[in-house]
Amino acid sequence: MGALWVVGELGPEGGLANISMEVATLVRDLAGSAGHAAIGVVIAPDPGPVATELAAYLPAVWAITEPAAGDQAWSAVAAGHIAALLATESPDAIFVGAGADGRDLAGAVSALTGLGVLVNATGVSWVDGGPAVEMSIFGGKLQTTSGFTSGRGIITIRPNVTTASPAETAGKVESRSSAPAAGLPGVRVLDRVSEAGAAAPIEEAKIIIAGGRGVGGPDGFRIVGDLAEALGGAVGASRAAVDSGWIPYSQQIGQTGKIVKPELYLALGISGAIQHKVGMRTSGAIVAVNRDADAPIADFADLFIVGDLFEVGTALLDLIRARSG
Repeated sequence: MGALWVVGELGPEGGLANISMEVATLVRDLAGSAGHAAIGVVIAPDPGPVATELAAYLPAVWAITEPAAGDQAWSAVAAGHIAALLATESPDAIFVGAGADGRDLAGAVSALTGLGVLVNATGVSWVDGGPAVEMSIFGGKLQTTSGFTSGRGIITIRPNVTTASPAETAGKVESRSSAPAAGLPGVRVLDRVSEAGAAAPIEEAKIIIAGGRGVGGPDGFRIVGDLAEALGGAVGASRAAVDSGWIPYSQQIGQTGKIVKPELYLALGISGAIQHKVGMRTSGAIVAVNRDADAPIADFADLFIVGDLFEVGTALLDLIRARSG
């Protein structure tokens, strides 16, 4: 029986990263259809708690203790161990989230082992004995399906392309020993800085209020923030607003920003260009407010309101406050 590996990433607070829960869910289903084993791999100074979290999604998890992962860049340390495991093991594919750490790890493992990488997958199926990886290209205008010419490789999965769902029965955690492969220098972490006032990551928000060029400037984001606070959501933005310096890049949604999947996405003054659509099209309900009746977002919004975003936003805010009061 072949095997599919999921590399479990560490979250900002030390637990399992949410993106790894999503990847594990996708791989568990894929392994079932392929008749393969699904195995998680956790590399951390104290891998037990994170491995236990990952075992809620996968039938088997290998826990590898590596003290250096605590004070060095995790991706480089983990890549050395994955490369070492590949010297004796032959999984059919290795999966990791397409976040900053996951991309770094995939590139390092590829350099150490020669395995190919398929990036930013939006879906994976099992066809003719190998993974068929769906990817969105040219700003979401085209969907491609690719495979590995060598039969196996590394796949990075985009955030929010699937919903994390624990298995009916938790899997088993097995301690493994591994000597990291040589070739990667250690990268010591000198400091970690959290953004001041940052709430939950925007990728995890259930409600997002996003502003675009139409808000007109930094002051225009006041109504966006007020609505987000009233609804218990997060503030997002289009690239135009970020490039104008009205809001930090950490809030950017789209092809060159974050991929989100909230239950409600309220877009204020956002035209809905394809580059932005790529980042939010899987939202549960999309509501848009724009003065331009021909704005592209009208074609895919569930509810499109033609009007002034400040008038509509203020009226909505008054209604929300009246109900909560």
